Amino acid sequence: MTFAKKIVKLRIPILILSILLLIPSFIGFLKTKVNYDMLTYLPEDMDTVVGQDKLLDEFHKGAFTFIIVENMPEKDVSKLKKDIEAIDHVDTVIWYDSLADLSVPMELIPDKILKEFNTDHSTMMAAFLDSSTSADEAISAVKEIRKTAGENCFISGMTALVIDLKDLCEKEEPVYVAVAVILASIAMFVFLDSFLVPFTFLASIGMAVIYNLGTNIFFGEISYITKALSAVLQLAVTMDYSIFLWHSYNEQLKIHEDKEEAMAYAIKNTFTSVLGSSVTTIAGFIALCFMTFTLGRDLGLVMAKGVIFGVITCVTVLPSIILILDKPLQKTKHKPLIPNMDKVSNALLKIYPVFIITFFVLVIPAFYGYSKSNANVYYDLGDALPEDMNYVISSRKLRKDYNIASTHLVLIDSDIPSKDVKNMMKEMEEVDGVKYVLGIESLVGSRVPEDFLPEDIVNKLENDDIELLLINSEYKVASDEVNLQLDRLNSILKKYDPNGMLIGEAPCMKDMIDTTSHDFKVVNMISIAAVFVIILIVEQSVSLPVILISIIELGIFINLGIPYFMGKQLSFITPICISTIQLGATVDYAILLTTRYKNERMKGLDKKEAIHIALSTSIPSIIVSGLGLFSATIGVAIYSNLDIISSMCMLMARGAIISMVLVIFVLPAFLMLFDKIICFTTIGMFHFNHHKRKELLS
Repeated sequence: MTFAKKIVKLRIPILILSILLLIPSFIGFLKTKVNYDMLTYLPEDMDTVVGQDKLLDEFHKGAFTFIIVENMPEKDVSKLKKDIEAIDHVDTVIWYDSLADLSVPMELIPDKILKEFNTDHSTMMAAFLDSSTSADEAISAVKEIRKTAGENCFISGMTALVIDLKDLCEKEEPVYVAVAVILASIAMFVFLDSFLVPFTFLASIGMAVIYNLGTNIFFGEISYITKALSAVLQLAVTMDYSIFLWHSYNEQLKIHEDKEEAMAYAIKNTFTSVLGSSVTTIAGFIALCFMTFTLGRDLGLVMAKGVIFGVITCVTVLPSIILILDKPLQKTKHKPLIPNMDKVSNALLKIYPVFIITFFVLVIPAFYGYSKSNANVYYDLGDALPEDMNYVISSRKLRKDYNIASTHLVLIDSDIPSKDVKNMMKEMEEVDGVKYVLGIESLVGSRVPEDFLPEDIVNKLENDDIELLLINSEYKVASDEVNLQLDRLNSILKKYDPNGMLIGEAPCMKDMIDTTSHDFKVVNMISIAAVFVIILIVEQSVSLPVILISIIELGIFINLGIPYFMGKQLSFITPICISTIQLGATVDYAILLTTRYKNERMKGLDKKEAIHIALSTSIPSIIVSGLGLFSATIGVAIYSNLDIISSMCMLMARGAIISMVLVIFVLPAFLMLFDKIICFTTIGMFHFNHHKRKELLS
C-alpha cells in the first residue's frame, strides 16, 4: 500500500519521467537492426552453418544469386557481366563466356554447359558476393545489380528475397500498428463505460510498446517477425491490465470519497491481479526461448519484456494519467453496453451436460487436425511473399525457363584427385532431380585439357584448400523430394570426402525442418508444464490445472486444426508460436472464472450457485479480454500481404474467440461435473466443505 500511495503522490514526476524516457527509447528503436534472414537462427554448430562460414571465410564467397537476362545480344550480355563484376562486393560472375574471352574457343566449351546457360530467348549467369546473405553489403550489391541490369533482367537468390521482404515489411508495419490501434479503440469504445478512457489506455500502452521496442537495442538485432508482431501483440495481451485498473478504480470510488485514496487501493488490487495474469502470459513467451531454432528466443524475450513493461506502466503511468484527467473521464462516462449476465448464466447451467458431450465430441477431430498442423506447413520463405514481388517472379522464371528450383553448393578438399571428383560428380548427376554438377572438372575433358584452363578461371572454383561445386536441382526448396535428394547427395559426398560439406538454401531448410519439428514438441511440453505449475500455485489445487489446461488445449487443437481441414498451409513457425501464445494469453480467462467459483464455494454456497455467480460476473470481463485480443490482431491478419504475419495474426484472433467461447460454455460444465474432485484436491476447499457438511448433519 505504501508503494501505491507513493505512485499517487508522485504522479506528476512519474508522468514527466515517462515522457522523457520516450526519447532514448525511440532512438534505440531506430538504431535496432532488423534481421530478415531466417537461416541465421539455425544452431551455429550445424554442418550447413559451418560450411557457409567456411565458404565465406576461406573462399570469400557468401550470398549466391542467378541473373536471368532476356532478349539481349551476347555482346551486350558480356558487357553487362563486366559491369556487374565491377559492383562492390560482387566476387565472381560465372557465365559461359568466362572461358571465351581467355583464349579458349567457344566451340570447345561442353555443349551441356552452353545449353544449361541459355534458352532461345534468355541467358543465365551465376554471381557470388563476398558477404553473407543478409549483410548490408550484400543487400546493397543486389540492389545495384538490379539497377544495373534493368527491367529485362531477373535476380533470384536469398539476398533478393531479403530485399523484397524488407521493403514489404517497412511498407506495411506502420499500417499494422494503426489498424490494431483503431480496431482496439473501437472495441474499448463499445465495451467500456467512458468515451475518453480508451485514449488514456492507448497512451499508457503506447509508452510501454516504445520502451519495449527501444530496449531491443541491447539484443543487437531482432527478427523482422518480432518487429512486425511485437507492438500489435503487446497491445493485444496487455490491454486487460488497463481495464483491470479502471474497473478497480471505479469500484474504489464508491468506497472512498478521495480519488487519490481510491487510486492507491486500485493500484494495490490491480497489481495483485495483473501480476497473476501476466505470469502465465510471460511463461508462454519464455517457453519459446527453449527452441533450438533461435528465432523463438528472439520473439520470446522481446514479448516477455513487453508484458513486463505493460505491467509497470499499468501501475505507474496509467494511474497518473487517470488522476490528471479524472474530471473529463468521469464526465464522459456512459452506461456499459454489456447487459447483466444472470439469465445467460442460468440458461447455460441448465444444459451443462450438452457442453460436456460437445467437448468430448470435438476432441478427436480437433486433435487429429492439430497433429497434422506441424506436418502441413511450408518452409520456403518465398511462399510467404505476394506473387507480384520481384523475387517470386524471378524464381518462377528460373524454374520455368531453366528448370532450376534450388541450387546446392559442395565444398570438397582440393587435394582429392581429379579422377575421383569426376566420378563423384557423375554419381551425383545420376541422382533424381539433379540437372547438372558444375565444377572445374565440368570444363575439362577430351576437348579442354586441365592445364589449358587459365589460372583466374580455376581460382573462381578452387583455392589451395577447397574446391567448389554447384549442383542445380529441379526440386523445390523444403520439398520432400529435395530432402531425399540431399540425403543421397550427402552419402555420395561423404564416400569421396568424409569432411566434405553440402550447403546452400535447401540444405539449410532441411536442417530447419529437423530442428523445428523437435522444437514444436519441446516448446509445447515446457509451456504446458510452466502454466500447470503456475495454476497449481495460484489455485492451490491438483485438479484445476488439469481441467483449465485441457479446455484451453482443446481451443488450441481446434485453432490449429482448422487450417488442415481447410487445406491451407501455415508458415513453419506459426504452430509453434500459436500453441504457446494462445495458452499463455487466454488461460487467464479460465483462471478468472475458476478463482471466483472457488471463492464463492468456500463461502458455503452450493456448487450450482457458486458457478452461477462466477459465470455471471466473469462473462463481461472474459468477453472484453477476448474481443480485445481479437480486435488488435484481426485487422493485421486481413491487411497484411506477408503470409507469415497474416496467418499468425489470424490464428491469434481466432484463438482468442475459441478460448473465450470454451471458457464461457465448457468450463462451467466441467466445474459442475468435477466439483467433488475439485473440492477434494484443492487446499482449503476440502477442509472447509468437510466441516460444513458436519455442521449441517449435527
